Amino acid sequence: MKQKLLWLLVNLCRFVVAAAFIFSGVTKMIDPHGVEYKLQDYAEAFGLASLMPSTVAIVAGMLLALVEFRLGFCAFFGIYRRITARILLVFMLLFTPLTLYLALTNPVTDCGCFGEALVLTNWQTFGKNIILLLCTIVMVVWGRTRQLRIISESRQWIILIYSQIFVLCLGFYALWRLPLVDFRPFHIGANIPEQMQDGGDAEFVTTYLMEKDGKQQWFGLEDYPDSTWTYVDSKTEVIGELIPAAIDNLQMYDQTTGEDLTDMVLADEGYTFLLISPSLEDADDGHMDAYNRIYDFCQANDYRFLCLTSSNDSCVVRWQEMTGAEYPFCHTDNLTLKTMVRSNPGLLLLKGGVVIGKWPFTDMPDIDEDSPRLEQSELGRLHVEGNAKMALKFFLWFIIPLLVVTFLDRVWWGTSIVINRMRKKHNIVKQLNKKTMRKKIVAGNWKMNLNLQEGVALATELKEALAAEKPNCDVIICTPFIHLATVAGITEGTVIGLGAENCADKEKGAYTGEVSAAQVKSTGAQYVILGHSERRTYYGETVEILKEKVDLALANGLKVIFCIGEVLEEREAGKQNEVVAAQLESLYHLSEEQLANVILAYEPVWAIGTGKTATAEQAQEIHEFIRGIIAGNFSEKAAEEISILYGGSCKPSNAKEIFSKPDVDGGLIGGAALKCADFKGIIDAWN
Repeated sequence: MKQKLLWLLVNLCRFVVAAAFIFSGVTKMIDPHGVEYKLQDYAEAFGLASLMPSTVAIVAGMLLALVEFRLGFCAFFGIYRRITARILLVFMLLFTPLTLYLALTNPVTDCGCFGEALVLTNWQTFGKNIILLLCTIVMVVWGRTRQLRIISESRQWIILIYSQIFVLCLGFYALWRLPLVDFRPFHIGANIPEQMQDGGDAEFVTTYLMEKDGKQQWFGLEDYPDSTWTYVDSKTEVIGELIPAAIDNLQMYDQTTGEDLTDMVLADEGYTFLLISPSLEDADDGHMDAYNRIYDFCQANDYRFLCLTSSNDSCVVRWQEMTGAEYPFCHTDNLTLKTMVRSNPGLLLLKGGVVIGKWPFTDMPDIDEDSPRLEQSELGRLHVEGNAKMALKFFLWFIIPLLVVTFLDRVWWGTSIVINRMRKKHNIVKQLNKKTMRKKIVAGNWKMNLNLQEGVALATELKEALAAEKPNCDVIICTPFIHLATVAGITEGTVIGLGAENCADKEKGAYTGEVSAAQVKSTGAQYVILGHSERRTYYGETVEILKEKVDLALANGLKVIFCIGEVLEEREAGKQNEVVAAQLESLYHLSEEQLANVILAYEPVWAIGTGKTATAEQAQEIHEFIRGIIAGNFSEKAAEEISILYGGSCKPSNAKEIFSKPDVDGGLIGGAALKCADFKGIIDAWN
């Protein structure tokens, strides 16, 4: 029950974080200019405005949106679960203290983390980040194996690439045209005068402080006293909830007369074109003919046309000289203009204060003096899809392909499970008929070859080769001590097991140059080779020394690849059986439970590095004898379960024949393990 609750907690936290990051990334990418303006606000608040020009702010905003979306997407689908959780934790550890500072100092009124879609105060943002930080901690601490994978690892790249391309296209569409979903109060269909009014059920109540004969008293309008009372003071209170106006700073001042034209423009029941340019000095002048044609159209049809800008008079004059503009100009607040349309310049069409249409400078309406009047054309009609409909359209365009891929992946995955279970059942029956449940193993012994860089390169190449084609046997590489810790990071989570070529017969102490079993285990290795003929020959390892090594290795959780085998003179004298039986004495003291963690490797010393190879029949004969020795000293069950490898000049060309013998369970490979292609060829002998 505890594990189930933990699983539910991990996945709940994971989906909360995913939803927040996906929503944050999408809302930023929908409105990249909005993020640009917000980043510039932050830069200005911290005195860094010179470091955040428009181009830098747009690129930084889109990169931030892309990173947030990718992290949220990976968290949702269970892609790269461990690294994603760690990056999310680092992300939250950086931004949570930052949002606390913003909440305390309030340099910018809202964080902008969800763009205009959901405006949060700085304290609300800090609270949100605390929740996300706790969720990411849960994901990192308990979520490594508990996060539900929605898409299979082999096909996760498809939806990851698709999602990245889709969200980038969304951002570039908004830059070239306008945001796909408009969350601002100037969206198409918005009634601007209504947006300029306070909302809610608030009531303004004014009371008056009056005085008579030295006595003061408060009165309301309903009980206002007679003229014998003298006015002293008044106060107005708001009763109920007051919702501030969505638009609170829209004023249009005629550039020539200074007259406020706001009410007149918004009350006009006819059509009004507003050319919006927050900054004329930065405005696009490549479409000036389109602006002038629209103005000429308005003149011919008695429609109003105004250019709203926050630029000063000299900039207006420069624009007129450069473009030949004859239309009137009005001064308006810069922030309001940036909110009205995300384009410089952009065009708004109003009728009775309602936004009928919006266009960026890249897509100005194609009209001139000869075009039909707006009353008779589609251009003059209000076509409102609404944010909800646009959001649904975006959602469907994005989510349906994802659902299709995910569904097909789940079908494929489920079919694979059924097939694998059938195969497994078939193999079990087959193995039972042969009275064997042994593991098939190919282990590589690098010996004293390859420097660290070469070893890393070989391990990486082997990892990639086996990832592309999963082997039908266990694969182990045993490396020099200097490689272990580094190679462990490469092989972690793969089909490749890692082992050392030796360990000391002492637990710890003043044994300069030795490496203990505990130290081997600490690198991430799972196996260790003991009793190799070279250790017996060059370093005088005896049965008793090897007995100590075996005990220490098993005690520290290592699996032992124990080598036995005769030299050429012993083979020629027919003493091979006697020799291997004596060498096995290092194992006789073990229990059957301990023996289950031992792999035997028969290595005819006369065939190691000489180019000579025991025939498949010779290998089968000695392997069968070894299995009989194990049966005699332990049990038939132990003998049937222990894997025995062949270790004498095994190559891709002879591996299949040798491995086909009933008592040969794989190979301990020397020289051929130093080349990925050769080693892979031997592994493929099990296919």
